[in-house]
Amino acid sequence: MQLQSMYQDVILDHYKHPHGRGLREGDAEVHHVNPTCGDEITLRVRYEGQTVADVSYEGEGCSISQASASVLNELLVGRDLAEARKIQETFLELMQSKGRITPDEAMEDVLEDAIAFAGVSKYPARVKCALLSWMAWKDATAQALGDGALKETA
Repeated sequence: MQLQSMYQDVILDHYKHPHGRGLREGDAEVHHVNPTCGDEITLRVRYEGQTVADVSYEGEGCSISQASASVLNELLVGRDLAEARKIQETFLELMQSKGRITPDEAMEDVLEDAIAFAGVSKYPARVKCALLSWMAWKDATAQALGDGALKETA
């Protein structure tokens, strides 16, 4: 129970003190909406070669969708595409686990603050909230770098 409380604190902290909020120059921009709840995000990515130079966003929605966008910014900016892709795939695996994956140390090392969303995976309607910015990042990256950039994460 104490771990769950810590995870909730991480999500609330990212919601109240977002990283990357405010649209800046980018190589591509996408707008995604979760039709189930109305959460939305406009996300821009900027690359320097194969390095994620910036991820910026504006959005409206629940604390989960907005905190997830903040965590995405914190985790992906400064990483090369292969590393960012691994983080995105690991987060997707966790979110699609329906609560059946208990994060281990290796997963925590990859996901850092994103591990706080582990409990969200038990609630299908909330999974879409948590994944909104991650799917937007994937689409924006495909636009910025060409459709072949993320084929392996399909």
